[in-house]
Amino acid sequence: MAERRGPRRLGRRPAPGLIAGRTAACALSLAVLGVSGFAWYTTGQLNGVSRSHALDQARKNAPRHLDASVNILLIGLDSRKNMDGTDLPKEFVQDELHAGSSEIGGYNTNSLIVLHIPPSGKAQAVSVPRDDLVQTYNADGTEGRMHKVKEAYGYAKDAAEQKLRAKGLKGADLEQQSREAGRSATIQTVQRLLDIPIDHFAEVNLIGFYDIAKALEPIPVCLNKAVDDPIVSRVTDSKGNVVRPGGGTGLKLPAGVSQVNAADALSFVRQRHNLTNGDLDRTHRQQAFIASVEYKLKQQGVIGDLGKMQDLLNVVKKDVVIDDQWQLLDFVQQAPNLTGGNVEFNTLPIDRFATVGGQEVNQVDPVKLRRIVKQLFGQPLDADPALTPATGAATAPSPSPSPSPSPSSVPTGASAAGTTVDVLNGSSVTGAAADESKALAALGYRAGKVGTADGHPRTTTVRYGTGGQDAGQRIAARYGVTATASTALAPGRVQVVLGADRAAPDAAGTAGTAGTAGTAGTGATGDSADPAAAPALQMQGPPVKAGGVPCVD
Repeated sequence: MAERRGPRRLGRRPAPGLIAGRTAACALSLAVLGVSGFAWYTTGQLNGVSRSHALDQARKNAPRHLDASVNILLIGLDSRKNMDGTDLPKEFVQDELHAGSSEIGGYNTNSLIVLHIPPSGKAQAVSVPRDDLVQTYNADGTEGRMHKVKEAYGYAKDAAEQKLRAKGLKGADLEQQSREAGRSATIQTVQRLLDIPIDHFAEVNLIGFYDIAKALEPIPVCLNKAVDDPIVSRVTDSKGNVVRPGGGTGLKLPAGVSQVNAADALSFVRQRHNLTNGDLDRTHRQQAFIASVEYKLKQQGVIGDLGKMQDLLNVVKKDVVIDDQWQLLDFVQQAPNLTGGNVEFNTLPIDRFATVGGQEVNQVDPVKLRRIVKQLFGQPLDADPALTPATGAATAPSPSPSPSPSPSSVPTGASAAGTTVDVLNGSSVTGAAADESKALAALGYRAGKVGTADGHPRTTTVRYGTGGQDAGQRIAARYGVTATASTALAPGRVQVVLGADRAAPDAAGTAGTAGTAGTAGTGATGDSADPAAAPALQMQGPPVKAGGVPCVD
């Protein structure tokens, strides 16, 4: 992919150590970009770095910035493909990486981290668990369907690939342009989910991670307890159907600090079997590894080793993609507080595990996630707009602790005012229908009938009459289901039947939360929020702090 450069800024260059030190600290792919800062100092340009225009559409729909902070989305792509779409060598993927075949993983974004760099104070990084069931968005900014957040990339890439192939594109051009759609969809999905603007992004794939680790090995990691994750082979029948999915990374490490090579580093961040909290523990592994890389870059002389720096620069050129608006010198000037352990990683909470459409997913409350992110990033809670692509108008979040609206369930004024919603209670929660009716009314919908359902369905259902499809789908997004048309309902009317999956909320809004909760401080930047006035934020597990080699499960 050809590099697209923004206007070059002229002026006095900072010392190379300052550039490298500041830009080499925030995350794995960003740590490598510290080398790019060094390269900028020595050459004045970054020839060969892959640039992307995937932010173009996202910027059109982005919420406005409330301060001079910068938000960077780090995308870890679980793809066994090269940048030109060709498969990575089978022997390399299966024998060296223990990562299965080129058909496994697809184009899932198995690591999504938002790094928030405030004008002053501590930087905050939050991970979005990959299996969170959310409203996804297409590359053009239109609404997609409810999918796992990790799948937004692959669905958008596949849709774009079909259209581009019909136009005659093939080979590397087809791969690169369709990946642009995947990036755009991922950025917009995260941006709308958390209601924050994404200013920049960096993407690294499976081979890129390995190459980065190879250039830095050995890398220190720390485990709270010994781990043994044997490889289980994938088994298929004569027709190719999967009988046993297989898994395992082959990682075997003792408790305490270990020095790992590139292959074991990949296993360290990819393991999800034989862990108490599965994927959620894997997220903490990724955060801890990033902290360890930052520690090694700063404390063990990598920045001053020109040989290592050149190796990393080669990785940047081959395996890392960044947006075409990113001026790394500006990043240096905006990020004075990323070194010395001044970054804290947290994992956004999930409400509960569930099975939707035969898939195991994390059910989340988007409104709660937005509030947590705003508090963590030090932004005022009363400025909580959920912008719609059509109008850009702000709408208030639901005050109800019941399932809260996803980005798409917040209605436009027209769709809400013209829709009457009936709510029937088929769950075991007393008063659930009345509570939900009030919550929907607070969103602008017209309250309809409130009553008891004839039976006790396992899952919540949403039906709509003529002209109610838009409102029906928006309401259905609250519950992670798909609305269906019904001729039995009057035009402009929507019916919600609450099922057994409607859990009773507790005071903290975390009933049924899986895994171990942790807390994070509020008002991290100190610019807008009042930490003393707000309770500790509930996160998915304890925070991982940079500045050393943190121990994790």
